[in-house]
Amino acid sequence: MKTGTKRGSSAGHGMGMMTLFLITGAVVGGILGELAANISLLADVVPYLIKPFPVFDLPPVAINLYVIKVVIGFALYPNLMSILGIIAAIILFRRF
Repeated sequence: MKTGTKRGSSAGHGMGMMTLFLITGAVVGGILGELAANISLLADVVPYLIKPFPVFDLPPVAINLYVIKVVIGFALYPNLMSILGIIAAIILFRRF
């Protein structure tokens, strides 16, 4: 029997669920930003919403094992809509 966790609060959720919420929020925010680029009423604001900001860039590294070649790299370039999606995901995670 677990004690100290309440059902329906963020205290009972794991880090995996929080990570899933954050990634989903970033992706949905990015998609909404790209969809907003097609709306003519937002033409003045959209360039600021979808401009990527370089946060982290690890260039690709190739590892040649003579049987298989593995290329590993990572880059993080969120835009403002992705950041707003992450904030919304945090709010939803804490609420549910």
